[in-house]
Amino acid sequence: MIEAMRNKFKDLFDVQAEVSAFAPGRINLIGEHTDYNGGYVFPAAIELGTYGLAARRNDKLIRLYSNNFENIGMITLDLDNLVFEKDDDWANYPKGVIKYLKESFPGINQGFDILVEGNIPNGASLSSSASIELLTGWLIKALFNLDLERLELIKIGQRTENHFMGVNSGIMDQFIIGMGKSEHAILLDTATLEYDFVPAKFGDYAISIMNTNKRRSLTESKYNERRSECESALASLQQELNIQSLGELTMDQFEMYQMLIKDEVQRRRARHAVSENERTKLAHQALSDNDFEKFGQLLNDSHTSLKNDYEVTGMELDTLAETAQQVEGVLGARMTGAGFAGCAIALVHKKQIKALEDEVSKKYLAKIGYEPSFYHVGISDGVKTI
Repeated sequence: MIEAMRNKFKDLFDVQAEVSAFAPGRINLIGEHTDYNGGYVFPAAIELGTYGLAARRNDKLIRLYSNNFENIGMITLDLDNLVFEKDDDWANYPKGVIKYLKESFPGINQGFDILVEGNIPNGASLSSSASIELLTGWLIKALFNLDLERLELIKIGQRTENHFMGVNSGIMDQFIIGMGKSEHAILLDTATLEYDFVPAKFGDYAISIMNTNKRRSLTESKYNERRSECESALASLQQELNIQSLGELTMDQFEMYQMLIKDEVQRRRARHAVSENERTKLAHQALSDNDFEKFGQLLNDSHTSLKNDYEVTGMELDTLAETAQQVEGVLGARMTGAGFAGCAIALVHKKQIKALEDEVSKKYLAKIGYEPSFYHVGISDGVKTI
């Protein structure tokens, strides 16, 4: 892919690319909607991702082109006027990163050309947005030789999501794409940003990614609404508890104080955040112990909580996960990502992968009307120069 992109870059911009990089996508093994609640998450970077090439210009223009959106064509920006424009579509993600990098690094004083191409399925909840955010930052870091630490770039990616794109997401996606390590998942405490690499090795089992093929736009989803409901639940608990986040609570403490949350919906949202946080810590231990059956059961429990307490699954994700759970050789399955559409994952015996695909496809087609897609990919390093 990268050689073809080099030729395309020369054709588009009439110069050779100076730098090239890759930023992965991600799956979250468990720990969903815990990152903005001060809890633990357990993601891994995947080999699907976004490739990019860049070269500096002698003026203040920024030209962006995506091979994935050829119908949109070239998007031209002014380095001195980086504001959100709906018409700029996908380019708003790199634009936000450029804006915040420029504020921190005055040495970014000339324009540049960027070509990108990704193989993350669009709208699959595998974090294509954070992938292009960190890819953009890495390319600019290389172009201008910036003294930019990975964690600083990660925070700029999250800032872009929160303040430029208007999505109140946590830091998980940017963190794993920035810090990922081949064949490892990361247990991340989002309250402290302390993390632990865990070998993502499942013995005779594999992670199958199952795509609903239903598009989900994060900014238009109920993501911000769920975050607000959790904040309201936290405020109710703070009447008697000295806590700064739901992630500080054990389930026993939550059971003891949950009636402080008068709103029943908010109580269920908080129950998910607290129980999912405990499941994530247990899953870390189970994987460390090679207890794959325990790990699988925690995946199942996570999906049930996301369906009943957090209500972010929907018919498509439920059909994938619940059908997969009944397939022989599957230890567990759950939705992954923000929800409403996107992907689910299953922990399946390697000999049963075809059976999983056949049975899930048949049930999904009958119920939803079109087929899902399946991916089996390795665990990748984080963003890097190539």
